[in-house]
Amino acid sequence: MWRIHNLTPVKGHISIFNRSHYEDILVPSVHKFFDKNTIEKRYDHINNFEELLEDNGTHVVKFFLHISKKEQAARFDERANSIEKKWKYNSKDLEESALWDEYMDVYEKIFDKSKIKWNIIPSDNKWYRNYVIAKVLLEKMQSLKMKYPKELK
Repeated sequence: MWRIHNLTPVKGHISIFNRSHYEDILVPSVHKFFDKNTIEKRYDHINNFEELLEDNGTHVVKFFLHISKKEQAARFDERANSIEKKWKYNSKDLEESALWDEYMDVYEKIFDKSKIKWNIIPSDNKWYRNYVIAKVLLEKMQSLKMKYPKELK
């Protein structure tokens, strides 16, 4: 988590991460790289880290961008066959996609064990995904009732 910790926002700033410290649970759980005790400790560390952030005034908003198996296959096909998307192609992605059910089981456990609620976003349609994320973030920011400091008015 040290790589995430170093990038947390300073007071009054907003940061958006395109990755997650939950990757330290996801792949190791599916591929059984670590024993159950090690994985369970990682859940505790993540929950404690997020709680520390929240206790110090950082609002953590989590999104899971859920795409269907069918959409994932279409995106892999586009990456493999489109000159514009070829740079994203990795043949290992196809091997990992064969483990779909195992990944979904771990995601369910992640959602259950997380102390901070996840926003699960249907993401087959990128425009809809973007709309829902923007809506959630707008609602969160409005709920904070933020104001400009007096010296900036």
